[in-house]
Amino acid sequence: MAYIQAKLHSIDPVWEKIGEEARSAVAASPSMGSMLHAGIIQHAGFDDALAYRIAMKLESSEMSAQNIRDIADDAYAQTRGLVQDARADLVATMERDPACHRLMQPLLFFKGYQALQAFRLSNWLWKDGQFDLAYFVQMRVSEVFGVDIHPAATIGKGIMIDHAHSIVVGETAVIGDNVSMLHSVTLGGTGKEEEKRHPTIGNGVLIGAGAKVLGNITIGHCSRIAAGSVVLHDVPPMKTVAGVPAKIVGEAGCAQPALSMNHILADEGQTLI
Repeated sequence: MAYIQAKLHSIDPVWEKIGEEARSAVAASPSMGSMLHAGIIQHAGFDDALAYRIAMKLESSEMSAQNIRDIADDAYAQTRGLVQDARADLVATMERDPACHRLMQPLLFFKGYQALQAFRLSNWLWKDGQFDLAYFVQMRVSEVFGVDIHPAATIGKGIMIDHAHSIVVGETAVIGDNVSMLHSVTLGGTGKEEEKRHPTIGNGVLIGAGAKVLGNITIGHCSRIAAGSVVLHDVPPMKTVAGVPAKIVGEAGCAQPALSMNHILADEGQTLI
């Protein structure tokens, strides 16, 4: 089984590229050798490196890095979709963030990516009925990264969270695939309903910095939410909304705004994010 696993690792082009980047970085900056060896080079595959990185970031006096890594290793072994989603998030960040020039950067340095993968672990624990452990991971993600995502939230793949400071995602929130959001975004509830009380974000949505989306509303696919907007009502697909409260101010501007990261309202030349 170990041999088969090694074979699978060896044909992972994303992991191979990360390894090449790490070795080049060591050659260029030998003082980074210890970190890069520990974080990337010593590992057999992407899942091993991801489990290690999450464990090192979330360890505390209450739970050791080894304990957290064992939990992550178990999750990744049982649910390969977690690793596939993490890989999709990594590629999404590389493709959409102009400050990201190498695949290894989000894995090692970007707290938005790291927080998202830690959430995915907490969500796996939640679905497995390990609620207290899921809450512990949520707490550590909030303490370490300033990102508070309830373990029961539903988040798709190909997600980019840029800068990531002060992100809040509530318990019944749903985020589709290929969504991009910037810092200080809140997907919050209204009232004290125990059922669905948080937003549903469609595929391909772009959410600007500081936007607040509140209540059991639906943001249609491939729409844009301008920075600082407060969205209280449903948004149709492929529209741009802005303001407090947010109103429709135009079309989305392109077919997939979350992929293009297009922040301009073309008709008026207005920067939205």
